[in-house]
Amino acid sequence: MPEDVTDAYAIRPSRAWVAPLISSFATLPLALLVLFFGGLSPMACDSCSDAASDRFDSSFGPAWTVLCCVLVLAVAVLVASWVYAFRTPPAGVLLAALAPCTVFVAWVAFTAMVNWP
Repeated sequence: MPEDVTDAYAIRPSRAWVAPLISSFATLPLALLVLFFGGLSPMACDSCSDAASDRFDSSFGPAWTVLCCVLVLAVAVLVASWVYAFRTPPAGVLLAALAPCTVFVAWVAFTAMVNWP
């Protein structure tokens, strides 16, 4: 093998998997928790009047769609952090840090979009 190919493999850090692993332990439970509480949120309007219930229902549908789409994006960022951790470690660390932040953004967007009673 040419020297430049072996040198490229020698530069690779041995602990490139640590950041995606920590991010996995943070992102996945957090995403499940956000999904659980987002799914329970329609019970907030169980005792609402008809007008308040209609406003809540009309805002909940799009907010739920945004929540689910952004959570899928968070999982995609987490998978990308695993892929890039072994190819370009700085990008893997950055993506590993962004994955839980994406879950937080999903929750903030969801709560901001819903017209709470």
